[in-house]
Amino acid sequence: MSDEIRRLKRELKFKGKIIDFYQDTMEINGDHTVIWDFIKHKGAAAVVPVRPDGKILMVRQYRNALERYTLEIPAGALDSEDEPGIACASRELEEETGYRSEHLEWLINLRTTVAFCNEKIEVYVARDLIPSKQHLDEDEFIDLQAWTIEELKEKIFSGEIEDAKTVSSLLAYDARYGKKE
Repeated sequence: MSDEIRRLKRELKFKGKIIDFYQDTMEINGDHTVIWDFIKHKGAAAVVPVRPDGKILMVRQYRNALERYTLEIPAGALDSEDEPGIACASRELEEETGYRSEHLEWLINLRTTVAFCNEKIEVYVARDLIPSKQHLDEDEFIDLQAWTIEELKEKIFSGEIEDAKTVSSLLAYDARYGKKE
């Protein structure tokens, strides 16, 4: 294991809407250099929306990177790096599901791909859902569905649900609340 690693240079290669791509020139132990990719992400938040009957609201949407539809918890990018995660989670809940909640509780923080990206997702649980109206972004086409946690765990373990934030969040939700509800 290297004792000393330091960045010599960070070069912006691409500036995007959600991510910025850099190449870092790193010095290892003062005797050689390597190039590491780095993706800077402003952060995101997600929410596990729980109806009074215990079913969890999920969004089904097309994901271009996978070239297929996925079943996920509602989530989205922070508007800015300093936006509180709970504010983003509340906004995404209403935008994607058409419900809002005044009772969001922190569940878990996730780091999605630590080898090359700094993305952090704060995940909340929303209860006492209040009907509102969906406000989808112009590039969002979402089908809202409700599932029990047992049905969702079956989908995780069968490989139907692969999205890391969704898998982690649903299993964390079940671990924390599954036996109590």
